[in-house]
Amino acid sequence: MSVRSAASLCIWAAFAALAIAVASCSSQKAAPPQPPPQQLLGDLKPVVSVKELMRDMIDPASDFVFDAVSDVSTKSGIVQNRPKTDADWERIRFGAVTMAEGVYLLKVARPFAPPGDENDSKGENPPELSPAQIKAKIEKDPVMWNAKIEALRNVGLQVMDIVKRKDVNELWDAADNLDAACENCHVEYWYPGQKVTMPELDRKIQELYGPLTKTPKK
Repeated sequence: MSVRSAASLCIWAAFAALAIAVASCSSQKAAPPQPPPQQLLGDLKPVVSVKELMRDMIDPASDFVFDAVSDVSTKSGIVQNRPKTDADWERIRFGAVTMAEGVYLLKVARPFAPPGDENDSKGENPPELSPAQIKAKIEKDPVMWNAKIEALRNVGLQVMDIVKRKDVNELWDAADNLDAACENCHVEYWYPGQKVTMPELDRKIQELYGPLTKTPKK
């Protein structure tokens, strides 16, 4: 075979390989375009303040969890509360969903208290922060505010999962987590001066009403 013939064969082989590659690429389906991010139908406009949102939504929702499991020592003996029926678990789920979704409403800018409500922030060494002081703390460190929100939301998600499995023992832990998430936020933004007095407050409550006990886990 001559050099010219060999060169021609190489050229034709290259063209054939290129044609196969082009055909292979064209035969592949193009990736479908990604849908644009979902747009809200309008701006989020708050109706109530943070204080009212907590009082009328978040706090009542948390009670569905707190009230679900407890051993309370009374003069008549130990009173046990446990979820026993499907309706009991449905109430707990209602509270968990309301907390998990509702706490994100705290991300919507809103007043921290109703007009004219300054919390218990007057006088010397007031026990509570004023709405203006709370706002200043959050504006200085918004990351912490969002972390507190996420902590409470995570407890709501935890309880939602527990309800699916109807695990009473894990519900005890969730109630502890819920108490910690609430209190850690309150002592940061509501009554930070009471951080050192909480153990004393717990002691006085136990003196009046007796200790709260838990059922040992199996």
